[in-house]
Amino acid sequence: MDSEPNRPLPVPKPRPFPIVGTAPGPRCGHTLTAIAGPEGDLSKAKLVLFGGATALEGSGSSAKGAETPPSPGPSAASGIRLAGATNDVHIFDVRNGKWEKITPLGEPPSPRAAHAAAAVGNMVVIQGGIGPAGLATEDLHVLDFTDPERPRWHRVLVQGAGPSARYAHTLSLVANRFLVAMGGNDGKSTLGDAWALDTSEKPYQWRKITDAGEMPSPRMYATAAARGDGLLLLCGGRDATGVPLGDAYGFARHRDGRWEWHAAPGAMPTGRYQHGAIFVGNRLHISGGAVGGGRMVDEATSTVVLDTNAGQWVSPVPGGHSGEDFTRRCRHAVSSVGPFVFIYGGLKGSQLLDDLLVADDSNGAELSIFDPRAATWVQWMDATHGNAAAAQMLAKAAMEEAAAALSVRRVSAMDDLRVGMEGDVDAAVRAGESPNGRAESPDVTLSKPYTQGNSPLTPDVRLWHRAVVVHQENSLRGLVRQLSIDQLDNEGRRVSIYEKTADKSPLFTRSMSAPQGIHKKVINELLRPRTWKAPEDRRFFLSASDICELCDASERIFREERTVLELHAPIKIFGDLHGQFGDLMRLFEEYGTPSTAGDITYIDYLFLGDYVDRGSHSLETICLLLALKIEHPRNVHLIRGNHEAHDINALFGFRLECLERLGDEQGVFVWRRINELFNYLPLAATIESKILCMHGGIGRSINKVEQIAAIPRPVTMEDGGPVLMDLLWSDPTTNDAVQGVQPSPRGPGLVTFGPDRVKDFCKNNSLQMIVRAHECVMDGFERFAQGHLITLFSATNYCGTAGNAGAILVLGRDLVMVPKLIHPLPPSTPRTPDSSGAIDEEGAGHMHGSDTWMQSINDERPPTPPRGRPHLPGSSLEYF
Repeated sequence: MDSEPNRPLPVPKPRPFPIVGTAPGPRCGHTLTAIAGPEGDLSKAKLVLFGGATALEGSGSSAKGAETPPSPGPSAASGIRLAGATNDVHIFDVRNGKWEKITPLGEPPSPRAAHAAAAVGNMVVIQGGIGPAGLATEDLHVLDFTDPERPRWHRVLVQGAGPSARYAHTLSLVANRFLVAMGGNDGKSTLGDAWALDTSEKPYQWRKITDAGEMPSPRMYATAAARGDGLLLLCGGRDATGVPLGDAYGFARHRDGRWEWHAAPGAMPTGRYQHGAIFVGNRLHISGGAVGGGRMVDEATSTVVLDTNAGQWVSPVPGGHSGEDFTRRCRHAVSSVGPFVFIYGGLKGSQLLDDLLVADDSNGAELSIFDPRAATWVQWMDATHGNAAAAQMLAKAAMEEAAAALSVRRVSAMDDLRVGMEGDVDAAVRAGESPNGRAESPDVTLSKPYTQGNSPLTPDVRLWHRAVVVHQENSLRGLVRQLSIDQLDNEGRRVSIYEKTADKSPLFTRSMSAPQGIHKKVINELLRPRTWKAPEDRRFFLSASDICELCDASERIFREERTVLELHAPIKIFGDLHGQFGDLMRLFEEYGTPSTAGDITYIDYLFLGDYVDRGSHSLETICLLLALKIEHPRNVHLIRGNHEAHDINALFGFRLECLERLGDEQGVFVWRRINELFNYLPLAATIESKILCMHGGIGRSINKVEQIAAIPRPVTMEDGGPVLMDLLWSDPTTNDAVQGVQPSPRGPGLVTFGPDRVKDFCKNNSLQMIVRAHECVMDGFERFAQGHLITLFSATNYCGTAGNAGAILVLGRDLVMVPKLIHPLPPSTPRTPDSSGAIDEEGAGHMHGSDTWMQSINDERPPTPPRGRPHLPGSSLEYF
């Protein structure tokens, strides 16, 4: 494996899964859609099966009360036509492996098959299809699981023209925001059009997509699967003459609103239609399908994978389980949860199927989405992996489940809201609204707005009136108390499109590049929010040459960026981290991770400096942020803090950490190289031209943003002059009552600035808010100048003594800013010394002896006391 790092993983073999509960029974032409549990919890995911045909014409086995619908157009297989269309709903609980039939509230869609479905948050959207009376209407029907105990059907009101009534088409959610319908048949001809509906804008309206590059040819019975980063892949299908297609097309949306099609490299091993396709990570799993003339795909290619990391198609290894051609079928439905692919039903020859197949593409990843004690999963694991391997994997899953329960599993936000939002619910009821904020009418909101009514086209920036808090109590981590309705996670956003190259589409440049570069190693090793642990021996896993390579690659990116970045919402903003890598992992764990499996597709990340010093894992912190910058150069943004300077971090821990963990000679080399890189970092950022983000403040000398932009880079603190000094070192005055410019308690030559300076600066630069870091604040964030300035600090219990919370700010598309907090870990919680609560009497004994140097530094050079806490006598003039 190590000798062939770019070789794609093998194709997993789907195996039968035990049927327990009220199963859907034999059918084809249905849909299977995955929805996650509260807070995106995959361990509470469910598969929603809707509709389908439960009989074949003339078989005499139609479902009770069902009529025989004609199937316009060419039949699925020679001499076969579908019947017994239904509109029933079955739920598969992934955790326990059991089926359940449900009857949702509201008016259901008409019975239908060959329809299309997509998940939008905790809702399943159904469109089109064919039923007993012919083509179903083009209306959108939504099955809403906002209340999991009382799911309800709604009909979505859409204005204007849209995709006509059709069947055998696709419906997908692109970039977590746009419903895209493509292709199919309207009963007259095979279609090649594409339509998009923005779920974030009301009134809802379909828009036809034209002039979007290499448009695919008209087709029906194709598949469309969305990858984690928002790229949609259209694959296969049948053309107007009945010929099976083997091509694939990528489809994505640019930042400026343009859509683009582009042909994907290569072709499927066998052209097909009426197949299934779903992404697991960056691997597109394709199963089954018809090839015409009543024939299915052959066994050798019935299951194939498009590995978009390697940019190639992968077929199963020859041999294996001979005769077990479980996936030789068509008109089945597929879905995925975590690393598992689920396949239900379908048509094989003249036989309707009622089995569930599951494939495991985990490759050793965590398996905690299911209950390792559930009899169904034990039986399937045993049959799939063998007794010994299954026992080992189940034991691993059980350990992960236990660890999750004790350390990282979140409590349902809905349960907490029933207590914390009781007053808001009562107010909503008094106002004539339903408690969930939606009027009781056939209309339904696909993407819930932050305020009632339509957001203005150019909204003002405002801080949401409640914060989202993760509190730590005893040994139970991850208790989430949402003090406001958290509506900013995974907001829909554009897909990042790279500049075009001569030999490859920009749609595929990012993900189909070979996984090379030291930054990949760093991400694989460090971006593990749930499982990262500090190394026992304190040795750093990278060599000096590795770190130098990381600096070289990121420096090339920083050289090309502006001194003042111009960024856009939605975006997350992080304050000081100060080497407290454990806190960074906790923030990623609770509020989203910058990866394609996390939320980097939907939201940018901005870090406001002070990555090193004070904490004991500065190397992990800066190396991971640089690696993320290389991996996502247009989505991860770093600006400079006052500790990104050699004369400061030589005193406050970073230089000593480099020496202690890399050795004297290599440590000095790395410390110097990283500080050379710091001189290239951007110095500030604007968001939507309304918010200015910086590390320190405006001080005495900064009156226009252009003064910051005019600072040449690379720049040292010595060469930056008073503008750079104010930008990285100045603070607001103690409160809104202290006006003007005052001396700073940080030391000679440094100043504080009053609310009058903030308001004048914002007015003169057409800004609405300043967001800055630099000061420890007790609640992780703090308002100043009547809310025109916010101080943000992300490291908890700064230097092990402050007892402060850490926070980030999440800015939505409508420019509503939500603070999200974590509190210090209590002393009894297993931790690293840099992401902890105050150390108890026994805690010092548990610290590694090699970490005591950092405690000594903080004792010798104590930090400035947090804002909001009275200074003790003699502590007002501290070291920087």
